[in-house]
Amino acid sequence: MRWSPFFGIPLIVTFLSLLLFKIFPLKSHYSTQQKSPRIYTVEELALYNGSDLTLPIFLGIIGSVFDVSKGKSHYGLGGGYNHFAGRDASRAFVSGNFTGDGLTDSLRDLSSSEVKSIVDWRDFYFRTYTFVGKLVGRYYDSEGNPTKYLKGVEAKAARGAQLMEKQKNEEAKLPSCNSRWSQVEGSEVWCDDGYPRLVQRPTEIALTGKMSKRCACFKEEDLGQSDLEVYEGCDYFAKTCRL
Repeated sequence: MRWSPFFGIPLIVTFLSLLLFKIFPLKSHYSTQQKSPRIYTVEELALYNGSDLTLPIFLGIIGSVFDVSKGKSHYGLGGGYNHFAGRDASRAFVSGNFTGDGLTDSLRDLSSSEVKSIVDWRDFYFRTYTFVGKLVGRYYDSEGNPTKYLKGVEAKAARGAQLMEKQKNEEAKLPSCNSRWSQVEGSEVWCDDGYPRLVQRPTEIALTGKMSKRCACFKEEDLGQSDLEVYEGCDYFAKTCRL
């Protein structure tokens, strides 16, 4: 029986098919496809609060919406962070008020450092979870464009970052006191080199809206400055003060 060249054609076709399949595999009908970010209304976002097990879990922060389903144990029903699911509760990230009016996206009257903290939280969600869209309302319009309110929030956060850096640089010039606390002895502060004094933090009022003080160590020749405060009950030249 004479060999025919057509006998090997089916084998060649089969081999080429397998080769093409390995190079260009077919996508599964059930494969997850990356969805482009979309615009959500408050009512739509509320559907993704974890109560419907067939839907993913979303949360909003400063108008950005994220899929936090991979953190279901935290954001799902019964989870410690479920109060954030299905809404934009930006303010609660710094206020700690997780009920009623505390679950709001309004950042009115917050300090620049608090606004910066919330923007930092938003950045955390961008790094950790999947961004799925924008929420129509305070921060984005119906076309997904940022509002003046969002621009103001980001400007305030940037100002907070500048003030914090300035405060850090200023305080680096004066070494902070050492401190410790125990249930038996209470609190104490001390300086390895110099004398402990309370001094105002000048940029704090711009950061938080309040004036605060910190403990810093001063040389003897600098103790005459009018803005320095000796701890109550502590000797003028004591290097350790119990509080």
